[in-house]
This record gives sequence, structure tokens and C-alpha cells, in this order.
Amino acid sequence: MERADKVPKDQLKEVTESLANTALTQLEVGDDVGEFAHTKVEFGYIYLRGGEYEALFKVMTDKKTVYFAVQQGKLMRLQDTFSEEPFQRTVQQMETFHGDWK
Repeated sequence: MERADKVPKDQLKEVTESLANTALTQLEVGDDVGEFAHTKVEFGYIYLRGGEYEALFKVMTDKKTVYFAVQQGKLMRLQDTFSEEPFQRTVQQMETFHGDWK
């Protein structure tokens, strides 16, 4: 696996907000959220590889937690069977291999 780079600090906030907003837009059309008032987004990691973003994050709504991945710059909702345990394990593996992303 090719090593990934940190997202420059001056771009990190903008990129995470953009990805989170795109994920929230996807959740609006389904039954995954009732109200957005208490919705939280938590990034496990975000890196740059070959000029494209790679990330893993979760959106915690009033109804459920939904996990998202970004690979080669494309946002994908993970299957509902994906849970906190594989999320944490994957984050740990990525940080061990690529270093702290923050």
C-alpha cells in the first residue's frame, strides 16, 4: 500500500465540512434521520493519496450511526452492518501505517 499524506491544515476544515455536508445530503432522502439538531460527525481519519482524499467517518443522527468511506475521492455509504468495532480497528490500522492525520 502506498503511503498517504496529511491533508494540509489550511484545507482540512474545508474538506471535512464538504464531505460531512455531502453525507448529510444523502441521509436527508432516507429514514436515517428525523431531525438534524443533534447530528454529529466524527472523522476517524482523512488522508491524501495521489491527489485524492481517503477518509473514514461516521454520522450520528437521532436515529442511528451511519458510516462513510472516501476512496479515490469518491464518497460511499458503508453497509449498515459496519459498526464501531471495525471503524476503530480500521482507524488504528491507518494511523499506525500513515501516522496521525490531524
